[in-house]
Amino acid sequence: MKLSEYAQYDASGLASLVRAREVTALELTRLAREAHDQVNPRINAVIEFYEDAETLAGADGGLLQGVPFLRKDLGVTEAGRLQEQGSRLFKGCRPKTESYFFRRAREAGLRTLGRTTVPELGSSGFTESILHGITRNPWKLELSAGGSSGGAAAAVAAGITPIAQASDGGGSIRTPASWCGLVGLKPSRGRVSGGPNNQDPSFGLGYTFVLCRTVRDMATALDIFSGPHPGDPFIIVQPNRPYLEELAQRTGTLRVGVARTKWGEIDLDPEVLSAVDSTAALLEEMGHIVTEIEPPLEPEERKKLRKKILDGRFNLSAASIEDAARTVGRAINADTLEPVNLKLYEHSRNLQASRLNDVFEAFRRLRFLVGEAIHPFDILLTPAMPTVALPHGSGNCTTNPTLSAEGYMEANEALYPYLGVFNVTGHPAVSLPLAQSQSGLPIGLQIVGRFGDEPTLVRVARDLEEARPWSHRCPMVQAGAV
Repeated sequence: MKLSEYAQYDASGLASLVRAREVTALELTRLAREAHDQVNPRINAVIEFYEDAETLAGADGGLLQGVPFLRKDLGVTEAGRLQEQGSRLFKGCRPKTESYFFRRAREAGLRTLGRTTVPELGSSGFTESILHGITRNPWKLELSAGGSSGGAAAAVAAGITPIAQASDGGGSIRTPASWCGLVGLKPSRGRVSGGPNNQDPSFGLGYTFVLCRTVRDMATALDIFSGPHPGDPFIIVQPNRPYLEELAQRTGTLRVGVARTKWGEIDLDPEVLSAVDSTAALLEEMGHIVTEIEPPLEPEERKKLRKKILDGRFNLSAASIEDAARTVGRAINADTLEPVNLKLYEHSRNLQASRLNDVFEAFRRLRFLVGEAIHPFDILLTPAMPTVALPHGSGNCTTNPTLSAEGYMEANEALYPYLGVFNVTGHPAVSLPLAQSQSGLPIGLQIVGRFGDEPTLVRVARDLEEARPWSHRCPMVQAGAV
């Protein structure tokens, strides 16, 4: 297999070749290494390609047997492997815990070959750090790949691996999916376990899944990684059939709510709005009932609730950072934390400790108001991001020494109004690369399902992929390209 051929396959396609013995897992590992060596110097997406990658074993017969995989350098862990969270504070750290997520990855036959870049502590939607530098968007190197799963997104878009682990605490899967032209699902709360030591993290706002190129890979990953484990706080409703079987099921007629207005401070880019309108028209042509919806929260109510939630998160984060610093024996200062993260830490220390009751009440009220507003609809269609990919250093970049803690929070609120709200409510939401700007940049659109209803998202995403295929689009930087 040539490198240019390897880079065009999705994970399911490569696994089928392995099962048919047309290619071996070792050959795929070597192709992934070749792809890494060719494109990573330009995009800086992978910070470590394991030296022992060719000796790694994966389960025979798994759904993605032999397929190269990458780990985000934050969140779920591989025992004994470096995990530095993009921070000098954690440089050289090797967790001892093997996550359920990577146990399932191995059982499915995936071969985790290395780790991808993140902004420090996953704090930013721009994957830039003092420790590892800037991760560049394969579609245009001057632009951000998004974050915090920007390294995973850039690696998949550029063809290093067809699928990579990612996580989402406020849009960190869907932002890079939108800006890098990928499929990025944030599952329902509780769908994928964070065990054995990180169940329902950060007040339930944290979700772990993957970034990939096709809907069938998304469905396959749901079959691989879904399911409860001992110690999970609750067990979500389980599917009636494997998600892969949903690809052969009829969608039926759905009630679709369409968001055409801004949900935050930033106006929608006209090309993004045009993509929303075009996709809404397509859904209507498919026989669905399409209705425009207003923002689910009034501006003042949104700001008030978000402030309480952020204050609670900052209090929790400050305590966590202090515990971690003691464990690794390092001080918290400008030598270990980036400018904005240090300011956020100091800001949180100066806050009056948030009453847990107030924080949980803010979560409850936001879930109630949003849930009530969107209940009449089976799915929502919204922008993923209000703009196409932005230049490096924009928005909430934590390496910016001139950005204050308050400025960071304002930028964070402005850039991700369609994303973070569904981290709070727990609804499943997927960004699909359904459009492009006139300059050829990807535009991701978000489809939100009812809580626990990933099957409907799989079927709708399949319909949209068939109607508006995206696999023929190639970024400027891709493995095997001349």
